[in-house]
Amino acid sequence: MSVLALEDIELIKRIGEDDHQAFTALYDRYWDRLYASAYFHLKDAAAAEELVQDVFVTIWQKRRELVIQSLQPYLAAMLRYAIYRHLDSSRRRREHLRKVADAAPLTQAPEEIDEKLLLEMVGRLSDQLPEKCSLVFRASKLQDRALGEVAREMGISLKTAEAHLSKALKSIRISLGRALHLFFW
Repeated sequence: MSVLALEDIELIKRIGEDDHQAFTALYDRYWDRLYASAYFHLKDAAAAEELVQDVFVTIWQKRRELVIQSLQPYLAAMLRYAIYRHLDSSRRRREHLRKVADAAPLTQAPEEIDEKLLLEMVGRLSDQLPEKCSLVFRASKLQDRALGEVAREMGISLKTAEAHLSKALKSIRISLGRALHLFFW
């Protein structure tokens, strides 16, 4: 009888007797299903593949000890617990990284950063903006003028001025964040 035609319980019995072909048949029969389930829950192909491999490695390592009445629910439970452990480990890793980031020197209050250096950086970054964005930003934020006044002087609508200012602020925040990160690390 072909190994592929064997029932699950017979495959498990043969795997317990160190039958590599039976293990390969089991692997081929269930790998896709287990991977699809893991990927559905994790949305991470590499993690899903690793967890499914771990399930099969565990089956092979414990092949002589296994007492399984129904293979599909057994594999589903193994995968479910592997996913739980993975998610718990990922959560703990994220919490640790958050704690490390919170303790990093970048968490200094803005008052602690040399104001002159910061203004120079902002000035240089605003020079790199598109012309109208730069003009609106400089007049509104650096010269402390009302946005409506700036819009009238430039001959643009208030909404257009707001859009230019928003674009400028976003660009400067991103660039300033990178610059400060490089400066303090």
